[in-house]
Amino acid sequence: MPALTPDTIRTATETLSDLTDYLRENPDPVEALALVEPLLDEYTGLPVQLADTLRALARAVQEHPDTPRTAQLALLITELRTAAWEQTDQHTLHYVLDDLRDLYGSTAANGQGDGRCP
Repeated sequence: MPALTPDTIRTATETLSDLTDYLRENPDPVEALALVEPLLDEYTGLPVQLADTLRALARAVQEHPDTPRTAQLALLITELRTAAWEQTDQHTLHYVLDDLRDLYGSTAANGQGDGRCP
């Protein structure tokens, strides 16, 4: 695995920002859903990955031998873990995508989504 740097992570966040900007331009919903789908995958999507990252950060800080053992540290570790659980709860957003795909699939099948008169 190549070494991670703040710049490689920044590139990932810039890509997410580019996606947000693109979605603000009102693209075709089917295309938009396809672009967002990897972000909300129930196993590998952003909420799950961010939660895992926050837990790993908490563990790395807590277990490092140079970390001072203070009440403030305990509070910060708790805050990271709480935030991780809150992110994990967002994993259900993939169901919203499923419902949106169903909506656009049924609309297209009924001929209602193309804006043309029958």
